[in-house]
Amino acid sequence: MKRNKKLAVLVVLLVFISLAAFGVNKYEEQKEIIKNSDEIILEIAGDKVNTLSWECDTGSFGFYRDGEGKWLYDEDEAFPVDEERIMELLDLFEEFGVSFIIEEVEDFGQYGLDTPVCTIRMETGEGNYEIQLGNFSAMDSERYVSIGDGKVYLVKKDPLEQFNIEISNLIKHDEIPVSESVTEIRFSGGEPGRIVYEENSANTYLEEDVYFMEQGETVLPLDTFRVKAYLDTVRNLDLKDYVNYNASENDISSYGLDTPELALVIEYIVDEEESGTETTKSFVLNISRDPEERKKEENNREEADEDAEEKEVTAYARVGESQIIYQLSTEEYESLMDMTYDSLRHQEVFWADFKDVYQLDILLEEKSYTITSDEKNDERSYYYLEEELDIAEIKSGIRGLMAETFTEEIPDGKEEISLTIHLENENYQKIVIQLYRYDGGKCIAVVDGKPVAFVARSSVVDLMEAVNGVVLK
Repeated sequence: MKRNKKLAVLVVLLVFISLAAFGVNKYEEQKEIIKNSDEIILEIAGDKVNTLSWECDTGSFGFYRDGEGKWLYDEDEAFPVDEERIMELLDLFEEFGVSFIIEEVEDFGQYGLDTPVCTIRMETGEGNYEIQLGNFSAMDSERYVSIGDGKVYLVKKDPLEQFNIEISNLIKHDEIPVSESVTEIRFSGGEPGRIVYEENSANTYLEEDVYFMEQGETVLPLDTFRVKAYLDTVRNLDLKDYVNYNASENDISSYGLDTPELALVIEYIVDEEESGTETTKSFVLNISRDPEERKKEENNREEADEDAEEKEVTAYARVGESQIIYQLSTEEYESLMDMTYDSLRHQEVFWADFKDVYQLDILLEEKSYTITSDEKNDERSYYYLEEELDIAEIKSGIRGLMAETFTEEIPDGKEEISLTIHLENENYQKIVIQLYRYDGGKCIAVVDGKPVAFVARSSVVDLMEAVNGVVLK
């Protein structure tokens, strides 16, 4: 009996050993049909593809070429297809290379190809193609792919990186020009205006001033840095958040863009490389708040609290006659609307180049002082009562006179200090700056007889102390 039991145990062990050996043998066979490869498994020219469709986690999409070769969206022919983006997707299969080939596959499921994460289909005049994407091999950092030939491949470029996208990624958005050569800016909708580019203008005493705002017959210099910063705001707009890509006239009206709050026209120069000539082009941007939101705010204006300016707004933009309507962020809207003269002008009360200043006449506490200068070897030296001065503190004090807000209010307070600044400038020979006390914290700056701005009284005191530091030595 005991002997029979021993034989039975030995038989069971023999069966297990045989099964294990069989498994190892099959594993060895499986290893042998996996091989390295630099093979190109697909060569499909993008311009030969007539239809392209795919299903991924982000949805199902289909596109086709019409009789003129233009790409259209299956679901809506009015959808503005970004044809360059479609061609980028197709470029992947012009030379679709692999790094491993697995032949005689019996279980596609172990590679995730029984339920692929993405299936891509293409049709050309020569045939149809279907590419299935399976699991991602963390060990190889590549994805398993099947093209229907009974094999599994590890591919060098993962198609899912490009195809796992939303339909919004395939819209042809309106383009914003990046040219730095802006010659004119026109704006309307609220208060109309015009900004022109002019070098060596007689309307400023600073050579770097090249942008000027026209107000009737008056031409006013602007701060070049501020104008360029505004233009950068336009150039850097991220027009991708569209709310309608095929807006009708009624739609445009519902967004308030039939009568926009701001209609901006930017004229710019483009160098034509082929002909070697320059061409002037225009970029048009229309901006408006949501009409219902704006109406509600106007009705409740009397009840608005101090935080009203910080609330989020709903605003839209439209490029020229485009049918695409974009939503703007509150920050973008506020930055675009902030193009008044006061926001673009120099914030300094005096912004001339100090190398052009050859004399300062100062009236302080009813006493007059004159600082003169001479110039040698392109360097200017300053004197008071024939004694050479270091007037760095006075320069800093004058530069420190910055507008907190602009005003036309006529001052009625005490004059703190008056400066007559003489310039070696053919357009402006002198500038008179008078500073009047307004209250404990502010003074009013009057330039050439016209009230200009409120400035911090602390900066006026700094200037007065700098002058006293020179003349009272």
